[in-house]
Amino acid sequence: MDLDAHLPAILTGDTRAFGRWMAGAEGTMRDGLRSFASVLDVESVLQEALLRVWQVAPRFVADGRPNGLLRLGIRIARNLAVSELRRTKSRPVSEEDLERALAMAEQVDLGERGPDPMLREVLAKCHEQLPEKPRQVVSIRLAAEGGRSDDELASLVGMRVNTFLQNFTRARRMLAECLKKHGIVIDGGLES
Repeated sequence: MDLDAHLPAILTGDTRAFGRWMAGAEGTMRDGLRSFASVLDVESVLQEALLRVWQVAPRFVADGRPNGLLRLGIRIARNLAVSELRRTKSRPVSEEDLERALAMAEQVDLGERGPDPMLREVLAKCHEQLPEKPRQVVSIRLAAEGGRSDDELASLVGMRVNTFLQNFTRARRMLAECLKKHGIVIDGGLES
């Protein structure tokens, strides 16, 4: 469906027409930001992009191809995401580093040394201090032991995949900060 069908009403400032356009465009725009989900708050970027589309819509000139305003919205969203990456200097964190750090608390057989009770205690404390959603995402991911996709896990906790990945990224960053405060630095770093 060509969402530009709503364009004449949007150009007159019709907020309901823009709402209908937005309902049709939001999923496609969100999908266009999927590659940023592990390092950015995609929902914030998406909301800002939609606001900017509303602001520039009165000056928009269709190029004759379908979904011109949607294509503009996708471009705005991606540019905002790139700008946010540059501003925050965010880099993806290896999921394996986080899972390895958390799994250290679960190791039982460490040879003659046995498990490190202090490390286990710090990891448990850091995990408990996570906000509810990031803690839930980390817990379900660890419980799955790599046997389920993020799509499946997100569905199990009632989240969209982007939201699931954003919560996992937040958890990873917060765990790294907490471990660092306790003097524990993971090789490879959870923050890098």
